Amino acid sequence: MRRTIPLRILPPLLSLLLFGGALWILHRALHEIHYRDILHHLHALPPRQIAAALGLTVLSYLIMTGYDWLAIRYVRHPLAPRKVILTSFISYAFSNTIGLSLLTAGSIRYRLYSAWGLSTEEIARVLSFTVVTFWLGVGTAGGAVFVTQPLALPSQLHLPFLSVRLLGLVFLVLVAAYLAATHVRTRPFAVGGWQFSLPRPVLAWSQILVGAIDWILAGSVLYALLPAGAHLSFVHFLGIFLLAQVVALISHVPGGIGVFESMILLSLPQLHLDALAGSLMMYRAVYYLLPLTGASLLLGGLEFFRQRALAGRIVKGLARLGGTLVPQLMAASTLAGGAVLLFSGAMPGHPGRLHWLHGMLPMPVMELSHFLGSLTGAGLLLVAWGLLRRLDAAYLLAVILLASGSFFSLLRGVDYEAAIVLGLMLLALLPCRHAFYRRSSLLSEPLSRKWTMLILLVMGCAIWLGFFTHKHVAYSRDLWWHFAISGDAPRFLRATVGAVSLLLFYATAHLLKPVRFAGPSPHPAGSDQARAVIVASPQTRANLALLGDKSLLFDPTGTAFIMYAIEGRSWVALGDPIGPQAEHQELIWRFRELCEQAESWPVFYEVGHDTLYLYLDLGLTLLKLGEEARVPLAGFSLEGKARSGLRYSHRKAEKEGSSFELVEAADVAALLPELRQISDGWLIGKKTKEKGFSLGFFHPEYLQTNPVALVRHGGRIVAFANVWLGAEREETSIDLMRFLPDAPNGTMDYLFISLILWAKQQGYGWFNLGMAPLAGLANRPHAPLWHRAGSLLYQHGEHFYNFKGLRTYKEKFDPVWEPRYLASPGGLALPRIMTNLATLISGGARGMVGK
Repeated sequence: MRRTIPLRILPPLLSLLLFGGALWILHRALHEIHYRDILHHLHALPPRQIAAALGLTVLSYLIMTGYDWLAIRYVRHPLAPRKVILTSFISYAFSNTIGLSLLTAGSIRYRLYSAWGLSTEEIARVLSFTVVTFWLGVGTAGGAVFVTQPLALPSQLHLPFLSVRLLGLVFLVLVAAYLAATHVRTRPFAVGGWQFSLPRPVLAWSQILVGAIDWILAGSVLYALLPAGAHLSFVHFLGIFLLAQVVALISHVPGGIGVFESMILLSLPQLHLDALAGSLMMYRAVYYLLPLTGASLLLGGLEFFRQRALAGRIVKGLARLGGTLVPQLMAASTLAGGAVLLFSGAMPGHPGRLHWLHGMLPMPVMELSHFLGSLTGAGLLLVAWGLLRRLDAAYLLAVILLASGSFFSLLRGVDYEAAIVLGLMLLALLPCRHAFYRRSSLLSEPLSRKWTMLILLVMGCAIWLGFFTHKHVAYSRDLWWHFAISGDAPRFLRATVGAVSLLLFYATAHLLKPVRFAGPSPHPAGSDQARAVIVASPQTRANLALLGDKSLLFDPTGTAFIMYAIEGRSWVALGDPIGPQAEHQELIWRFRELCEQAESWPVFYEVGHDTLYLYLDLGLTLLKLGEEARVPLAGFSLEGKARSGLRYSHRKAEKEGSSFELVEAADVAALLPELRQISDGWLIGKKTKEKGFSLGFFHPEYLQTNPVALVRHGGRIVAFANVWLGAEREETSIDLMRFLPDAPNGTMDYLFISLILWAKQQGYGWFNLGMAPLAGLANRPHAPLWHRAGSLLYQHGEHFYNFKGLRTYKEKFDPVWEPRYLASPGGLALPRIMTNLATLISGGARGMVGK
């Protein structure tokens, strides 16, 4: 059978192809330029130009905060200015450098804004608003310049059918259409279950103004760094800059690296290309790398102050929020550190420094340091992925590699610039040890496609840079064994082979590693192991693992597991992990990794509020499902006026001949035929079918695993329920509840009351009454859309389910209500996840539409 290429790998492949094309264009454009000429012009840049570029960069990032400031006004959620500025700076410092804006800036905004009280819907609206503002700025500034300036695409691109002026007209028409829509359209748009309203006209004009100024300032940074005597008007240059940025954005190459530079070099042939290339290198450093370094040091400093308790309330608050972003920013800075080492290893050393160092160190030490420095750079690219996954081993390796890289940079050519950059990254990372808590191997973490693409892009840049800087050296076999102070090309070749070999070794180790894949089918061999964990668990829900309809994922020690089932692309875990809490974090991450291998969605159904941070670390969206009722047994009694109704029901049932009995698990087998008749009668009377997954069903082996509570009337069993008993007498609960259609009124009340009294007498702390779906969801103007829809269904959906009646019934026992949540990917995947979940619980699509 022929296998087709999955569509989801096409975008990364296309980006790699475009990146390769950009490097080829750069090679063609700079084929007559010597690398030392570029460095000469880079070092010759006047300090006043660099200072001007730094000042314009600061202004540009300040204007960028306007994106978020306007977005917060759009969603009408009050937020302190310092929080908006912090969020905007960190997200843009990250996304501008690494690219992948939805993955980087989007996740950063979600983590910070959700911690500051914004709902999932509000954050989605903020993200969409900032994206629209971004493109409005491109459309306004680019449209105006493209229409008024005589620009053309470089002839080397061989795209004569494309017109820059036509592109400008399209941009202006789209901007005008957006403005007109804000004046005319008052009703919200509905997209994928979300509702989006267009901003007010004043806000729309502000978007255009902020977006346009941001792009003008970004172009001004590079304009300030252009070689002296360029004799190029700013408006004309701005058109070239915006055209290059648009092409880079369309290419989806992270950071537009290579693509942007190619377009600038091809569009300005009248300038000295070596000087222009030096200006582009400085632009990357000033506008991208410096803000990223600043953001990393900011978070590192916040973590340091938090641990030393030397900061005030504001700094402490920001530090707590910064802890959720530490892995992402430290991963980005570590990736950048690896790039620094690889790039510096590809470039020739400073002759004066090399001769000075050779007078102090023997040649083998310098050669070995150069080789190990590039290996360290490749290692940092891999370790950065482990930091993103919060691995403790990755943290330790990153600290060692950053320190080693700084040391090797000095030994291989007194490259103190690279040593300082790596040292600053190390200082930012050191206080963040607590953020990397996962005890797992780097080889157990498969690289994502996007991160693999980033590594390939960095390595490709390093290789291209090395061949470009040493293109004047004639290749020969003897070059590999040439060792000399001036032997920059041989050192580059040996170091490149070492770095590529390390990456290939890592990839081979992954390919040869046995795949641990938990399939969709439950395996009976795990039941005995699961039983040992269940008996030791205070959570009574753990008994649902004995139903046999779910797969079990155990931790390496076998003391904890996740029970889950698969429906469509959704891998749905039921509740929090069962077992010692110390094993929960790693088990949840392992579950997510299995989902990634299967290209599926990790979904956690009915998780508690105490563990939400675990799922936020995975980048999942949280939705409140309802509230669970737990009765504290220490103060439970039928005495007093408040419990008069329960007391009356209990006494009435006993006077009418009802009696309560608890049958031990070993004696349940003899009662199964009678219990089966009761269950079948209950299903017929309710006109329903057995459910599953989160609810028990009549299964003889399952019923024999726990005691069964019975209600007899006139000696005949009229109702039963299986009883879950938690370890350490933490709580008890019931799952399967069935009664005969002709059972006396109040039979189930009598069963509940009698069982609660029995549990109190046995010394249990809580009686779990189960969840009331959609209970506790607010229907307020600023509540999330999910809460408002759920609240309306709770109030008016009695035809479909007895939502209010169930809550009212459980309220009779004065329980403590605890919220339960769904943790899953959000966005457009959420409707499909909800459908999969409903199908799973209902036992199939037919059960989903039944009663």
